[in-house]
Amino acid sequence: MSSSPPTPAPVDPAPDAVDVITAQWQCVRPDLETAAMATFGRIYRLAKAVGDRTERAYAAYGISRGEFDVLATLRRSGEPYALSPKQLTATLMLTTGGMTGRLDKLEKAGLLTRSPDPTDRRALRVTLTPEGLELIDRAVGAGLIAQQTVLDTFTQAEVETLNDLLRRLLTAAS
Repeated sequence: MSSSPPTPAPVDPAPDAVDVITAQWQCVRPDLETAAMATFGRIYRLAKAVGDRTERAYAAYGISRGEFDVLATLRRSGEPYALSPKQLTATLMLTTGGMTGRLDKLEKAGLLTRSPDPTDRRALRVTLTPEGLELIDRAVGAGLIAQQTVLDTFTQAEVETLNDLLRRLLTAAS
């Protein structure tokens, strides 16, 4: 079992762009409570920054975030790594047109196949190829490394607390 390097002691962070924005609002509208703006502004900026890092990790494997999502959904479904286009569309919250474009590109790259569904002649099955399985297993690892690098700022207990707090926020927003 490998041990992770010690986490540096917390440091008071320097003011960031969100602090500048909320300070400007305080100058022109001191009556506003801007804590929510600060929180969600940081969440948005963090999601964008980490999303960009993760996208670059996937690009090293020749796939976009959207293509990763299709391959990852098939991989997570378990053997035989096959779903209907309708199941994929519902899981990824895409239009059928958006899904068709992704499937076309991934099939052309040899990462998945589309074939008749053996239980319903009117339907199709989308299945990962061995090459697709190998690629998604490598890409998911690279994406997790990109994300973990950012989380290494925190201790494990802090990460667990952060996840609990974010889960509560997500539940409240849903």
